[in-house]
Amino acid sequence: MDHDDMVQGGVDQGGVDQEFLALERELTVLLRRARASSGEMVREVHPDLESSAYGLLVRLEECGRQRATELAAYIGVGKATMSRQLRALEELGLVAREPDPADGRAWLVHLTEEGRVRFRRVRGARRARYVRELANWDRKEVAELARLLHRLNRGVEG
Repeated sequence: MDHDDMVQGGVDQGGVDQEFLALERELTVLLRRARASSGEMVREVHPDLESSAYGLLVRLEECGRQRATELAAYIGVGKATMSRQLRALEELGLVAREPDPADGRAWLVHLTEEGRVRFRRVRGARRARYVRELANWDRKEVAELARLLHRLNRGVEG
């Protein structure tokens, strides 16, 4: 019996939708490549950074000053992990903390000028790579992919 005989109407005889199996396979490849790429990109910002720091830099660039608790919630890590990551970024001179004027007990984290310059250079290179890799795609297809990924991310966030 070949694969086509096992699949009837898009549903495997085991009850698994083939579309979801294909989605899982493609997302696995995408995420594996994204992790490797993020590791490369973050090391270009600074060779001593952990790959997980790239998401923090993106968030700080896009949203400006943030409390550590907000960053932790957005990234999906605990307070201790966030503190350790921010301390490392601070020691490298990429972020700084300042008292939150709305709450003297809290601190706001922001990119330093050095952090901003390094991050923007690397982000520009990453975007140029996407442009090269998707050069034969229609702009509408790129927009649709971005829209669908946004919808997926929104759904995952809850």
